Amino acid sequence: MNFLLRFIVFCFDPLGLGRRFLVRPALNVGWNVYDRVRSKADEKVGTVRELVLRLGLIAFAVVLIIWLAVFMYAAFYYIYMPAISHTRPVHMQFKTCLETSTPCTFPHAHVSLTKKQQLLMVGQAYKVIVNIDMPESPQNLELGMFMVCAEMRDYDSLLRGHSCRSAMMRYRSPLIRMISTWALSPLYVLGWKEEFQQVPVEIFSRYLEERQHPITDVYVEIQSQKIQFYTVTLHIVADFTGLRYIMFNWPVLSAIVAISTNLFFILVVFLLSWYHWSDANWLHSLQIKYARLTNTLQSGAGSVILSSTSTSSLRDDDLLSLDEKSDISDVGGGDADDLMVEKSLDKHRHGRDAKDALRQRKTKRSDK
Repeated sequence: MNFLLRFIVFCFDPLGLGRRFLVRPALNVGWNVYDRVRSKADEKVGTVRELVLRLGLIAFAVVLIIWLAVFMYAAFYYIYMPAISHTRPVHMQFKTCLETSTPCTFPHAHVSLTKKQQLLMVGQAYKVIVNIDMPESPQNLELGMFMVCAEMRDYDSLLRGHSCRSAMMRYRSPLIRMISTWALSPLYVLGWKEEFQQVPVEIFSRYLEERQHPITDVYVEIQSQKIQFYTVTLHIVADFTGLRYIMFNWPVLSAIVAISTNLFFILVVFLLSWYHWSDANWLHSLQIKYARLTNTLQSGAGSVILSSTSTSSLRDDDLLSLDEKSDISDVGGGDADDLMVEKSLDKHRHGRDAKDALRQRKTKRSDK
């Protein structure tokens, strides 16, 4: 098959001019174009990858910053804002009289707020309110005013607050009661509404919790034997002021302002850190300064060691000279001179003995 193709090509181009001047240049041009297109495609793929990677990193950083700002505001809100209100049912107790149907004692109750943990926030003012649901019965309408008292005690049953407030039902004329009854009669018949009034009695207007004596128990007493009521509840409501008032009454606006402020400061810190860490010149200069400092410390330590050794050697020589002088000074007059002469002679003798020993060694080596 290859021989047949070569024969056909030889028949059309026996001298090879077409292959040399037409086919090969066309193939080279085609391969060059293909290589350029492929390189551009690879570059585009690389740029697309880099673009996707950068976009992903930017999106991750933005999401992280936004989440961090929201988390910071949520944590601050949870720590700074106390619980808005605490509600406890008040179960009234009294002793009944055998002769009449009215109670013989004032209705009273003990309300346990908490046993282990502190319920109220220290430094926050609270309103203590007792709500009494009273039916519009003839006895309650004829009751008039009555007193409601409450005592706040800590876990040691120590009295931390006592207050009494007067209360009564809202007055409505017989005509108004008749009109409202006729108008709301379908609701009364179906049981969707009842004929009663809720009488709120504010016992403490601004009660402040103490850290050393947290409130755990409340004692409530209604000083009336003829009162009739359905239920009694105790409400402890936080009286917000300042920043807490704004955060509670305008939560959306405060959240937008706080989160935007957190975003601003986090972005400033992020951009400054990124600009600082992107430039590595300061790190290189810091390494150079550290190397210089270590070299100076090492050279200083070496000089200190050398100076200490030199001083120690000088001290030894001084001690030897002092010993010699002391020996000489111990001997007086001509004896001192004789000692000096003897020491010099001993030195000469030792030198001669050393020279003789070296000569003997050399002669022995030459004989061998």
